[in-house]
Amino acid sequence: MKLHFSIIAAVFGFVASGPLGAIIGFLIGMYIDYSRNSSTQNKSNYGPSENTSYPRANQPQDFKHSLLILISAIMNADGSVMKSELEMVKSMLVRTYGKDESLKLLLRLRELIKQSHNLIEVCRNLRIRMHYASRLELVHILFRISQADSHISNPELALIQHIASQLGISTPDYLSIRAMFVVSVNSDYQILEISPSAGEEETKKAYRKMVMRFHPDRLQGLNSAEKKAAEAKFISVQKAYEHIKKNKSWL
Repeated sequence: MKLHFSIIAAVFGFVASGPLGAIIGFLIGMYIDYSRNSSTQNKSNYGPSENTSYPRANQPQDFKHSLLILISAIMNADGSVMKSELEMVKSMLVRTYGKDESLKLLLRLRELIKQSHNLIEVCRNLRIRMHYASRLELVHILFRISQADSHISNPELALIQHIASQLGISTPDYLSIRAMFVVSVNSDYQILEISPSAGEEETKKAYRKMVMRFHPDRLQGLNSAEKKAAEAKFISVQKAYEHIKKNKSWL
């Protein structure tokens, strides 16, 4: 019987910190599962070179280190680290990893904030070892951290877009997640990944597609933690569709 670390890690994450902990735990588990599968298929092309300072890629510490680098880059994107952002990250780490481990991670994060990083290499590392759905969740987490101070600055937006691109996230998928946090005239259409000129049938089809993607009952892992984690995106899709129907007077 094959052991799925993604489900196990999600359960432990949910027990420790609820839905957000489940997301982090699930991402780490997916990372480990994917690394183990890839290593058995192609060991020669696996992992960073010997000259890199990153930990071995098939270790959970590698994901933590990469995640901390991306978080530090986002927090420092506009030149100042906001207390609200730091508090949110601290709370997330404590609930997910416990006080002792989170203290070590926070100390490492403080050092990483002072440093410059090769984000292309970090993203390449994650892109190789994470499923696409997990990378989408990672971008969603970065947006949540950026919004901790109730405002996402242009430098933060530009950096998240760069990270998403390097993670291999498609433009429509990136714009869809972005529209859930940054309100604009076309936000509802971007969430559904359609143009404002889309007709009723095309809009319905796009809505059904997004519902299938984000519905809690269909989230990979099939446990209550992931269902709750997907709820915010699912609600955003529903609201976007209702807004479009109302604006266009569709029944």
